Amino acid sequence: MSKPRTPVYFLSTGGPNIMYNKTHPAYTQLISIGREITTQVRPRAVVVFSAHWQSPSPSSILVNTSESVPLIYDFYNFPAHYYEEKYPHRGSKEVAGRVMKLLGEAGIKSEGVERGLDHGIWSGFKVLFEPGSERELKDVPIVQVSMFGGEDVESHMRLGRAVEKLREEGVLVMVTGMTVHNLRAFRNNREFKGVYPFAESFDEALREAVEGGEPGEERNDRMVKLVERDDARQAHPTFDHLLPIHISVGAAGNDKGKRLWTLPEGSMAWGQFRFGEVTA
Repeated sequence: MSKPRTPVYFLSTGGPNIMYNKTHPAYTQLISIGREITTQVRPRAVVVFSAHWQSPSPSSILVNTSESVPLIYDFYNFPAHYYEEKYPHRGSKEVAGRVMKLLGEAGIKSEGVERGLDHGIWSGFKVLFEPGSERELKDVPIVQVSMFGGEDVESHMRLGRAVEKLREEGVLVMVTGMTVHNLRAFRNNREFKGVYPFAESFDEALREAVEGGEPGEERNDRMVKLVERDDARQAHPTFDHLLPIHISVGAAGNDKGKRLWTLPEGSMAWGQFRFGEVTA
C-alpha cells in the first residue's frame, strides 16, 4: 500500500524569541502542529523554504546540498545565549539532488550550495520538533531551498508546483514566513499595544484567498490579486515573509487549504495553514 500524499504547511514562526516565549499563544499552536507532523504525517524528509533565504537571481534557485548543516544566527542585538542555541539535524544530498532534478524538469535553473540553516527555520523548528521530546524529528533530514530573488508572485507559485511531486514520495514541504510582517511599524511605535487595522484586514484577506472558492487556477488568481490590495504594502513593506505562502499554494496543487489558527498582534499576524489532508 502506497504512503498517503503528504500535506503542505505554511507556518508563521516569528523571530528567534519564540524559542523562549512559552506563554505566547503561537508557541502552543506550533507544538500542536509539530505533534501532528511527527505522529501522523511521519515524513521521511523535510524540504523547507524560509523568508530568510533568497537567491541573488530572480530566475534561479539555490539548494543546500550539505549533509552537515550548521546554524546561521542571522539576527542582531539579542541576548548572548540566543547565539549559543543548538538544533541537532542533518541534510541529505539525495533529497537535495531530487529537488534539483524536479526544478530542472520544470525549467527552473538551480545550483547546489553548502549553507547553514537560518533562524527562519531552526528557531521555529526547536518549538515544533523539540529535541528530546516526543515531537523530535528523529533521523529525518532537512533540506532548505531558497526563494527567487525579487518579488514575483507567479514565479514563486511555479517554484512550489515544481516540488509538488515530492509529496508523493514521503517528503514534507514546509514554508515559513508571517501572514503579516511589518517590523517598521513595530520599531517606529514600540509603545503601541493595539492591533493595526492592516494586520487584521490583510490576515483575513489572505485566509479568503486561500480558502475561498476552488483551489488550482482560481486560487492562484486570488493569490496574485492579494498583493495588489491597498493594504498589502502596509502588511508587508517587502514581500519576503509573504511569498513563502505562494510557494505553498503552488506545492498544494489542487488540494484545499485551511487556516489552522491565527493571531493578529500589533503589526504582525501569526496565520498557520495546512494544504491537503492528514491521515493517521
